[in-house]
Amino acid sequence: MFEESKPKKKLNPQQALLKAQQSCAYQERCQQEMRDKLYEWGLYSTDVENIIANLITDNFLNEERFAKAYAGGKFRIKKWGKVKIKIELKKRKISEYCIKKAMQEISDKDYLKTLKELIAKKSKEIKGGKDYQRKYKIAQYIASRGFEQDLIWDVLKIDE
Repeated sequence: MFEESKPKKKLNPQQALLKAQQSCAYQERCQQEMRDKLYEWGLYSTDVENIIANLITDNFLNEERFAKAYAGGKFRIKKWGKVKIKIELKKRKISEYCIKKAMQEISDKDYLKTLKELIAKKSKEIKGGKDYQRKYKIAQYIASRGFEQDLIWDVLKIDE
């Protein structure tokens, strides 16, 4: 009934460093993500911190670069708002400075355009009900995507 999971093979620090470098070269990673992976691979804290330091020195890990790539990708591909992106970056222990830099990557013009597109798309999906109920549902949905409430309502009022 239950499959026995075999214990994961522990890596030595040299193997872990190579694997971590490959992982970082393949996709931008944040320090916390790599730190978690290294512990998962069975390394001790001194080895983990040495490998993290090595990855930073060799420019495999760069928090600012990660934050910019993350924010840009989540905005362009998943159409997330700044609120949701900031929350996710904070969960990954990214500094306020890097988060601020990442938010600068999203142009106000594109942000507003995306917000209007999401509102238009959701407006077509919601049928019936009173006007204020429809707008409330739209606002709720858009807010769940991580857009700011005041901005959502400003755009919804313009559409009246």
